[in-house]
Amino acid sequence: MFDKILIANRGEIALRVIRACREMGIASVAVHSTADADAMHVRMADESICIGPASSTDSYLNPAAIISACEITGAQAIHPGYGFMSENARFVQMVEDHGLTFIGPSAQHIRVMGDKITAKDTMKELGVPCVPGSEGGVPDVEAAKQIGRDFGYPVIIKATAGGGGRGMKVANSEAEMERAFQTARAESKAAVGNDEVYLEKYLQRPRHIEIQVFGDGKGNAVHLGERDCSLQRRHQKVFEEAPGPCISEEERARIGAVCAKAVGDLKYSGAGTIEFLYEDGEFYFIEMNTRLQVEHPVTEAIFGVDLVREQIRVAEGYTLSFGQDDLAINGHAIEVRINAEKVPNFSPCPGKITQYHAPGGLGVRMDSALYQGYSIPPYYDSLIGKLIVHGRDRNEALSRLNRALGELIVDGVDTTIPLFHALLQEDDVLTGDYNIHWLEKWLAKDPFSAA
Repeated sequence: MFDKILIANRGEIALRVIRACREMGIASVAVHSTADADAMHVRMADESICIGPASSTDSYLNPAAIISACEITGAQAIHPGYGFMSENARFVQMVEDHGLTFIGPSAQHIRVMGDKITAKDTMKELGVPCVPGSEGGVPDVEAAKQIGRDFGYPVIIKATAGGGGRGMKVANSEAEMERAFQTARAESKAAVGNDEVYLEKYLQRPRHIEIQVFGDGKGNAVHLGERDCSLQRRHQKVFEEAPGPCISEEERARIGAVCAKAVGDLKYSGAGTIEFLYEDGEFYFIEMNTRLQVEHPVTEAIFGVDLVREQIRVAEGYTLSFGQDDLAINGHAIEVRINAEKVPNFSPCPGKITQYHAPGGLGVRMDSALYQGYSIPPYYDSLIGKLIVHGRDRNEALSRLNRALGELIVDGVDTTIPLFHALLQEDDVLTGDYNIHWLEKWLAKDPFSAA
């Protein structure tokens, strides 16, 4: 059993891990930049240590500073949360080389799944269905045009080491290929220093369905159903729900079994998410995230499990505390991401919180590090909270979400709360009839112009 865990993150996810540690009787260490000295995760942890200036490059993304913080505080393990160092294989190797435990998968698994081409090839070998596309990276525009002719347009160009929509462009015809290809390469080079891209058939009206998986590194693995994350803006999720409103029990069992088997065969350790595009009853693998997801609470709600607690247990060397037969879906859950952004332009809006009131009541969970008087710094992601609701069915969850949004007060900065009030007036959202393009098209109609 670990005596002390260092959380290499900030904000609501750091609080989430601290709470799990406290329930398990494990001491927690918060790391923070100078800009986060007054942050809630610093106040809540058993210990805290400053690891650098405001810039994330010099603090939360500084491996040496994080490992030094472990050595100073005597922490035996590091929980990375999501983002920052959570999928950095080099960091994981450094952690292991210093005799510490990384609460997550091995460096090798992160490395394999971090490269989109290698990940796709690996999943194919494990029997996971994939989107038709190029075999490996595409060297130049002419090769890309030939692939477009072979598979038919539209096609999507993706960075092999990309993420968050960077290095991702659609070519609807051969005439559009050169510009899309060169733009994708340039974006990827600027974002991650790697301009290699690959091509896939572009599906017209897919949903984004992801399967939550968990393995203990010993060959035991389970799936915890799916989440529908199709409401996205610029490839960034804003509204997630579980189970997916379009997925049947038979489809869930089928794709879940495939994913669980793949994770078991890999001897993968910890939480992971296998993401798919879903169209016309078929699943197509797009990537695997080798970490805890932002939207993990909706899975926790419908299965009644603590995924962070299980991450810690598995990292300590225990086998999974539950098997597939122990997992049954109970009700429906929805999460909306509250960002400090001004709608409709979604421009970041840092500043001081003058008033904050979290919603409550049956089936309502608010994961946030906000408090009255807190100043949101301008240096990091604009996510300031996640509102999660759980109900007996989807209609009850939607009603509960509407009620909880009405109770939520965040004054002093602009937020995306108005976006969700507006979405809950849309029939397509209420019926679950949407795909990954729906939100962008809806926003293009300028639904806030009359406000």
